[in-house]
Amino acid sequence: MPDVIMPRLSDTMEEGELSRWMKQVGDEIHKGDVLAEIETDKATMDLEAFDNGILEQLLVVAGALVPIGAPVARIGDGSNIVEGGTTPAAPTAPVADAVAPAAPAAAAAAATPAVLAPASATPAAPVATGELRTSPLARKIGREHGIDLHTIAGTGPQGRITRTDVDTAIVAQAAAASAPAPIEAVAAATPVVSTDSISVPVSRIRAVTARRLTESQAVPHFFLTSVVNVERLVAFRAGANASLETIGSKVSLNDLFVRASAVALRAHPEVNASWGDGVIVRHQHVNVGVAVATDDGLLVPVVADADQKSLAAIATETRALAGLARTGGLSLAQMSGGTFTISNLGMFGIDSFTAVLNPPEAGILAIGAASDVPAVRDGVLVTVPMVKITLTVDHRVLDGAVAAAFLRDLTTLLEEPLRIVL
Repeated sequence: MPDVIMPRLSDTMEEGELSRWMKQVGDEIHKGDVLAEIETDKATMDLEAFDNGILEQLLVVAGALVPIGAPVARIGDGSNIVEGGTTPAAPTAPVADAVAPAAPAAAAAAATPAVLAPASATPAAPVATGELRTSPLARKIGREHGIDLHTIAGTGPQGRITRTDVDTAIVAQAAAASAPAPIEAVAAATPVVSTDSISVPVSRIRAVTARRLTESQAVPHFFLTSVVNVERLVAFRAGANASLETIGSKVSLNDLFVRASAVALRAHPEVNASWGDGVIVRHQHVNVGVAVATDDGLLVPVVADADQKSLAAIATETRALAGLARTGGLSLAQMSGGTFTISNLGMFGIDSFTAVLNPPEAGILAIGAASDVPAVRDGVLVTVPMVKITLTVDHRVLDGAVAAAFLRDLTTLLEEPLRIVL
């Protein structure tokens, strides 16, 4: 009787939330059927069946956080159906180890999460005062950020402290640390409560994004800014779109930045790199991530081998990836393997900004809006469209001169766009 286990659906995933069951006990299952929806730290993905048979038992309830490798359901020949729908079943020993640390039998029993309790067992008694019900991952993240888990109210089953709860506490701690010191100690001891304020729960994607970006601030980094004359780039785009109109395709300025960045990265392999465990990892493929804002948070789909793709192919792919990002349809492959990221806020009228590094990548490019700047040409005053681009660099991987050479060559490519497609 094969178990259906929680798979690793993301390179940063250590547990997943089983958000919704798509099949019920007693249903006939075929290989490839979607059994459930799994919410990871990046997106919501489908859990597919790898066996044929009858769904005999659901081992976790919808909404439960499950470690990678833990069983969530069982498929068999239909002879061992467990009635009661999503009644949890007893975990195997490895699952218990994944959920709670080694401890005396009594303590281990008390620490077993409700979602993995035996199906025939009576409801678990409330946890004793002062005893923490949490996952190893939540404890690990809490230790790394100096969070006292006893101060956190868990939102998981039976008040279990989840990774999301710890992520929220980390964000709150960072906000408190950056707040200005109060003028009077009495004022600090008396919080101001506004009756018209509301607390907005965050999605797992936003919580994980907040944690990862908070961690990225510990990376030693610096910024380089260049001003690009995009007059030729704008004209090149207009000509390209006129040619592509017959096949129903269209190129954006951002597509040109993706292609130009990929060409520059190919010429500067030292920038197409990451920091990893005390070594610099230089990547053999140029995979450019494109930051996309969604209602749930920021996602970065990746254009793989962007230096090997035509401008038309990049335009088609980025448009499709952005659509999937906004509908939660991105696959693991479409969000993995990035070696450099582009973030563009020019469409919002932002002149310039600095982007936060997307670990473990060594660089991210922030693109502002095109602005008309006065210039003298052949003795005549004219206006020229200029764009400010800012490169954020991991100083562990790159020094200033190396990063500056990359940005200089990227600027030249953008100002001489024919070189982008050669």
